[in-house]
Amino acid sequence: MSTFPMQLDAIDVLHELTEMNRKLVQGMRTLGRLHQDDIQVGTTPKEPVYQEDKLVLYRYTPVVEQPFPIPLLIVYALVNRPSVADLQPDRSLVRNLLAQGLDVYLVDWGYPTRADRYLTLEDYIAGYIDTCVDVIRERHGLDKINLLGICQGGTFSACYAALYPKKVQNLTVMVAPIDFHATQDGKNALLNMWGLGMDVDQLVDATGNIPGELMNFGFVMLKPLQLNFQKYVDLLEVMGDEGKLLNFLRMEEWIFDSPDLAGEAFRQFVKEFFHGNKLVKGEAEIGGRRVDLRNLTMPVLNIYAEQDHLVPPPSSIALGQYVGTADYTLRAFPVGHIGMYVSGKAQRDLAPTIAEWVKARLP
Repeated sequence: MSTFPMQLDAIDVLHELTEMNRKLVQGMRTLGRLHQDDIQVGTTPKEPVYQEDKLVLYRYTPVVEQPFPIPLLIVYALVNRPSVADLQPDRSLVRNLLAQGLDVYLVDWGYPTRADRYLTLEDYIAGYIDTCVDVIRERHGLDKINLLGICQGGTFSACYAALYPKKVQNLTVMVAPIDFHATQDGKNALLNMWGLGMDVDQLVDATGNIPGELMNFGFVMLKPLQLNFQKYVDLLEVMGDEGKLLNFLRMEEWIFDSPDLAGEAFRQFVKEFFHGNKLVKGEAEIGGRRVDLRNLTMPVLNIYAEQDHLVPPPSSIALGQYVGTADYTLRAFPVGHIGMYVSGKAQRDLAPTIAEWVKARLP
């Protein structure tokens, strides 16, 4: 039998290994030229206007002479950092909103410590968010402001607007879970299955606050091959390109900057929303007050990602069944959960979609 095919396979393997080594060496040279300052995220100019406990309320520096008169408050999730909305100058929802003429504020939850383990959803929603809204209302002499809630922050914002409808002019939610038992193609989404199967009492009692690294591990394991292995294989393809390498490193900087989660708030969130699905049942309570989504009588814009593996589209789309407003707008983007912040289409179209919708509803 001829050994020629085996020799040919060996040559192909040797060629691939040589090429991989070349890319690795080139990538190491590129890494050697970079500085830690090159990998900073959340660099859009801003100033703190209010602080309480670990929370900081920021106002971003407007880039137009006369910003839109009703400011927009961004509320992000407790998991990870809100800097994903301002990852880098050319991939920044915040910068794009500013360029559209909006006056943008953002809630930075900070890094909870053991002293914060007993914070509840009431503290976050009826406490911190309400105080930030009042600070902005007072600064601008307004009765109402615009609210943009992202991911879990969208769930919080829907709850807040339902409890305080007289303080919210327009509500925008983005990739926000609403129906936590919604299925995709007859199956539970990966994140829903993860939450439904969690013994949250045992976890919180054992850890106090939920370690950010544990949450990060849970999210990564939803797509273990893609998020643990494939992305680092793909890294070899971009290591020689400084711009693409910086894009990768900034995303890694954000992914692994994971604050711990206040234990009691996490316990409540899992039980009320993941286990009980009480938001869409009208049974969720924040500080003894029932959250009724029919109180969302202000205009509502609901933006979801068609390829979202964390918050399945049906979970977000469900909001339209429960709101009390006739001015309800649903918008889809053909991206994944993270792609909503960093994809080219989102960079081009997302901020104008939000800004045009908001501006059309100036009272």
